[in-house]
Amino acid sequence: MNAVKPGETSRTPWIVGVSGASGTPYAAAVLRALLAAGESVDLVVSRASRLTLLDETGISFRDAHWREDLRDWLARGADGKPGTFEADLDGDAVRYWSAGDLAAGPSSGSYPAKGMLIVPASTACVAGVALGLSKDLLQRAASVTLKEGRRLVVAVRETPLSGQTLRQLVALDEAGAVVLPASPAFYAGATHIQDLVDFVAGRALDAAGVPHLLYRRWEGELGGGTSGT
Repeated sequence: MNAVKPGETSRTPWIVGVSGASGTPYAAAVLRALLAAGESVDLVVSRASRLTLLDETGISFRDAHWREDLRDWLARGADGKPGTFEADLDGDAVRYWSAGDLAAGPSSGSYPAKGMLIVPASTACVAGVALGLSKDLLQRAASVTLKEGRRLVVAVRETPLSGQTLRQLVALDEAGAVVLPASPAFYAGATHIQDLVDFVAGRALDAAGVPHLLYRRWEGELGGGTSGT
């Protein structure tokens, strides 16, 4: 487990927000890696993301059965194959907050949190956070993260990007957020779709300062990504 730092409690979680953009495997990879690193997680799944999750995985994410549905989601690989991974969701490692619950813990700056990752972030989510709309808990938690000076990583997943969205991303950057496009690289020797997903998830965790082993790092040697393949 990571050591408790000044200003943190024994449970100071990372808030993970999942918006309606395509890319639910990115969120699953981030969640698995956070738990593997011994981090606590507070999860917020937007209403739109439930439709995306259903479309991309066949999973219906339900408030009353969130732990069961989350376990099923995290067990799937990026190719949709069930039973690929295992994730320990017992205890208090993960807390789930409904996106409509504006009285939830993460809605207040006094609620202890290390920061927030929005993975993936839709352009609608980007606009809402950039404008400070706080129309749901995901946007409110992001606004709280910024105002409290905590790390906010926004993994935007859209292409092409309009001028309006680009301006909103600049506004988030100026507010202190890390704008991290869901743009996989190939130098790490990807041989499977999961490798590409893990690269983006790993870069998001790099931006948050969370250690992981999700991808092969560049070591200054050409061809390193093809060695052993």
